[in-house]
Amino acid sequence: MRPQHLALAVAVAALWGVNFVVIHVGLDHFPPLLFCALRFLAAAVPAVFFAGPPPVKWRWIIGVGLALGVGKFGLLFVGMHAGMPTGLSSLVLQAQAVFTALFAALALAERPGRGRLLGMAVALAGIAVAAVDEGTSGPLTGFALVVGAAAFWGVSNVLTRKASPPDALRFTVWISTVPVLPLLALSLVFEGPAADAEALRSLDWTGVGALLFVAWVSTLLGFGAWGYLLRVYDASVVAPFSLLVPVFGMSSAALLLGEHVSPLRWCAALLLVGGVALTSLAGRRRAVPAGTPLPPPPAEGNRPTADASASRTPSSASRPSPRG
Repeated sequence: MRPQHLALAVAVAALWGVNFVVIHVGLDHFPPLLFCALRFLAAAVPAVFFAGPPPVKWRWIIGVGLALGVGKFGLLFVGMHAGMPTGLSSLVLQAQAVFTALFAALALAERPGRGRLLGMAVALAGIAVAAVDEGTSGPLTGFALVVGAAAFWGVSNVLTRKASPPDALRFTVWISTVPVLPLLALSLVFEGPAADAEALRSLDWTGVGALLFVAWVSTLLGFGAWGYLLRVYDASVVAPFSLLVPVFGMSSAALLLGEHVSPLRWCAALLLVGGVALTSLAGRRRAVPAGTPLPPPPAEGNRPTADASASRTPSSASRPSPRG
């Protein structure tokens, strides 16, 4: 990889890691479900009016949009609002690689080999260590919600593979339209119209900046840069840089928010990231069929899945694959 492209890959990983800190800032200004809804609204509009028609059937647009937008990001934002530490959230979401492998085995008949099973076991050990650490320092409710978010991310990854969108960016824009109304409805029911109205009435430039960063910088700019790298290099070359995301997430949370990173949490990070790396390396030896388009990265984590990044063919060279 050329030095400038190496720097770009690291910069994108840093951008997505810092994004968790920005989410934390946004949650100080919005109720979590409302913030999530506005994030997808800002990502979809006005881009959807210039994106062209949906690249796949509507059932895939709706399925991925609900799993990713309402399930993954809804639970992530609520979990962080409930007290899940910012840096730990960026780490625990890596568990989506394990859920993706499990759901792919059930839905796509992809039988994991011994190497992938070992990686999944190591990653699950990391989640267990993180749970012990969180249980001694904060509420487990937020931790459980973020684990649920990782599970929904796995569902969206499998659905995206089934959809095989030929245009990843257009697909991302269209699925961003789906969660807006369900999230707004959930916000009105669980957070209340008074809380939503107060958040909008007291909105300041910090809140607007956090919203636009999450919707435009992290999603559109980060996605565009990642897609550019995947047009130049094989997915197996680019994908490992996504393992830097929780490193930047935990480091930026410690530096900018003053979050303490205990030795136990660093141990959990090593186990989880190492397990995901093992899963990814094992997955590359089980290539997807030639000509199978690789799915796009989800809006937040934008991290390629171990299964989806298994191989890269000429027809899928420009399509990044999720891993958040």
